[in-house]
Amino acid sequence: MAAFGNGRNWGQVRQSVGRLRGYVAFWLKALAQPSIDLSLRTHPGHVTRIVESPGLSLPQDELDKLIAQLREVAAKTLPADELTYGIFSGERERLSRAIVTLISEEDGGRPIAFNALSVMQVELDGAPVDVIHLGLVMVDPDARGQGLSWVLYGLTTLVLFLRDGLRPRWISNVTQVPAVVGMVCETFSDVYPSPRSEARQSFAHLQLGRDIMGQHRGVFGVGDDAGFDENRFVITDAYTGGSDALKKTFAQAPQHRDAQYAEFCARELNYDRGDDFLQIGRIDLAAARAYLFEQVPNRSLPGLLVASLILALQRLVLPVIYWLDDTRAFGTLRPRQENGR
Repeated sequence: MAAFGNGRNWGQVRQSVGRLRGYVAFWLKALAQPSIDLSLRTHPGHVTRIVESPGLSLPQDELDKLIAQLREVAAKTLPADELTYGIFSGERERLSRAIVTLISEEDGGRPIAFNALSVMQVELDGAPVDVIHLGLVMVDPDARGQGLSWVLYGLTTLVLFLRDGLRPRWISNVTQVPAVVGMVCETFSDVYPSPRSEARQSFAHLQLGRDIMGQHRGVFGVGDDAGFDENRFVITDAYTGGSDALKKTFAQAPQHRDAQYAEFCARELNYDRGDDFLQIGRIDLAAARAYLFEQVPNRSLPGLLVASLILALQRLVLPVIYWLDDTRAFGTLRPRQENGR
């Protein structure tokens, strides 16, 4: 009991409880809202906001503010006259398909990093499916090395996966950066292309790759004249459709801690020409489990586990309870009337 009498320990307990309550509120809101617009404290001193379809959900003044925050981060690495690519345009139609993850400083609200995902509808085995494109990730150079990757590359896809009732979802990614290639390979399932021994191109990969390159080049700024090697899933001469300022040399591209990804990129991509990988994978139960236990920092794991349990309960168990309750309406289910009709 003496340990609990220490004011510092009680303060730490209150902070932990507060974090858990924040995570629980975050996930409950994610279920309740038709379009996600949530804020969560993911790091000490940092707040992460996830906004789904801002082009549809936000009034003009809030949309302008969000675009200004994204431009502020991008301006640290790109010239001002290059901030017209993709989401920087501010076009509502383009932003209606986007999901923005923005990390800001808790004190002052200065934006330091973002990820702009897009949802693309493609065809797989004759049926339409949604593919989450991981999109553009940018980090303020002054904020690098602060462990933001687990938020930028996995948190939003985990939210969507759990909100959809644990249904697997396809993801795609276009990059020439070894650090990003490795992050995608280690975060998601069934990723191709990848240097890992288990990587295989399936017919599903091929179908999705062909449709993405045929219908959605504008999402990731690849021009119509860029080529596509279907065997290696390499986009050749990729920086001709609005993403020109993002082209890097191999020396400029951030490296992954595992050297196999740098070797893979150096072997397969022509950096002078400007090649990219088109990576396709899935977020499923195996990927979600690996993400929680391998990517999420230990200090954040308890909150995410508790919140995930609550979300799974609400998505999987509560519908059964509602179905068994014949006294109240639930979706298309109607209550039983007293006269038996």
